[in-house]
This record gives sequence, C-alpha cells and structure tokens, in this order.
Amino acid sequence: MTQNSTQQDEHELVRRAAGGDADAFGDLYVRYLDDIYRYVFYKVGNEEKAEDLTEHVFLKAWEAIEGYERGQYPFSSWLYRIAHNAVVDHYRGQKDQEPLESVSFRLADDALGPEERLINEAEVTSLCEALRQLSEEKQQLIILRFVQGLPHAEVAEILGKSEGACRVMQHRALQTLNEIMTKS
Repeated sequence: MTQNSTQQDEHELVRRAAGGDADAFGDLYVRYLDDIYRYVFYKVGNEEKAEDLTEHVFLKAWEAIEGYERGQYPFSSWLYRIAHNAVVDHYRGQKDQEPLESVSFRLADDALGPEERLINEAEVTSLCEALRQLSEEKQQLIILRFVQGLPHAEVAEILGKSEGACRVMQHRALQTLNEIMTKS
C-alpha cells in the first residue's frame, strides 16, 4: 500500500469514526496504540502508568474525534498532542516526581548475548540520566524525533512551534546531551 493510499484510508477511518463508527475508531486504535504507548512510556517510565495514560488518550480521542479537523498534519499529530497533555496533567498531579524517573527502557535486542545486553542497558541508563537533565520540552522533542521517528513538521505541530524553531531546539538539545554524556 502506498503512503497516499494509506493516508486516504486513514482519512476515511477518521471520517467514519467521527460519525460514530466504533469499528473505524478501533482500526485507528490498533494502528496507533504501540506508538502512543511507547511515547507515554518514555515520558512516565512506568508500564502501568503508561498503560493507564494511553487508555486515557484514546478515550479522550474517541470523545473528541468529531472536533478533529483534517488539515496539513496527520491524525497522529492530534493523538500525540492529546498524549502530551495527558502526561502534563499526570505530572501536575504528582509534582514530587519528575519525568523519566528510574526509567527501565526495554530496548535490548533479543539477539544480543548477556554481555552485550548489559553494555546496552548501561548505555541506555546513561542516556536516560542525561536526557533527564534537559528541559521537559527538549526531552519531548528528542523522544518524538528519535524514539518515535516523527518528521520535523509533525514534531513542530505537536510542540506548537515552527519547524525552524524545532530544528534549532533539536540541535541545542543534542549538543547538550553530547556535553553531558562526554563528562560522564
């Protein structure tokens, strides 16, 4: 399936879901569940919280889908915006905790041996510690760009900034991460 036909299929699913078609929304849910969960997990660092917040994101999306306006940005940007707001609301209620607290990323490749897994885990832990030192906005940008693999335009839409501003912020965030990592 080409990207254009995939977009047309998505637009049709969104149109049907906005009309109350639960099966169409279910297809959108299946399509984006893993991405939204991964994004939320990287922000909260806890599987149970991430599952709850992801469920909340899709509930909010279902309740508000009639208000989604198809524009120049994909449906996924709208979902990420809802996810971002859910994470922000979560942390407002828990001011004593910080994002990415004791994150145990499960990035280990099953093909790696025990020694390689240990090295990989140490590198990921070091990266998480460095990432925690960035501002919340820069953390979000790095996660959206490099974990989720979103293009600059979509990240800019989610963050509510221009593409140029996001590129500059990304450059500065990566420089800061590099400085932190080389000091360790």
